[in-house]
Amino acid sequence: MACPYLEYFDGTDNPDRMRFDEPRAFCTVIEEFVQPMRADICNDRYELHHERHCEIYRGHVEEAEHAAEENE
Repeated sequence: MACPYLEYFDGTDNPDRMRFDEPRAFCTVIEEFVQPMRADICNDRYELHHERHCEIYRGHVEEAEHAAEENE
């Protein structure tokens, strides 16, 4: 299962953005386009898994868990 924070954009969804020939991977956690190797991790390709190999995902989950603990 791919990372829930990964989206693909080709620019047609927002006329203010640049358009791309091919959709580009976008991480909604850091709100930036990511390199193809990062997208491979997000898509769990090549024996990689976003929950184990992506520091962005792990950091986001840890922050959310910490915030939830503080609200208890």
